[in-house]
Amino acid sequence: MKTRLKEFRAKYDLTQDDLSRMVGARRETILFIEKGRYVPSLKLAHDIAKALKTTVEELFIFDEEE
Repeated sequence: MKTRLKEFRAKYDLTQDDLSRMVGARRETILFIEKGRYVPSLKLAHDIAKALKTTVEELFIFDEEE
């Protein structure tokens, strides 16, 4: 799964730490999501999208081949 998380964080001038506090996750979790090393739960993906004023579909790109 690919993500546009870093792009949206930059849009709102948020650090990984800022976003992690907004959604109640660890900074490392945000880092791993950004690097594609962790697939968030639906709840966490929704909370991140809401915090970044976007949708889950806009933020995460699901690769059909994975």
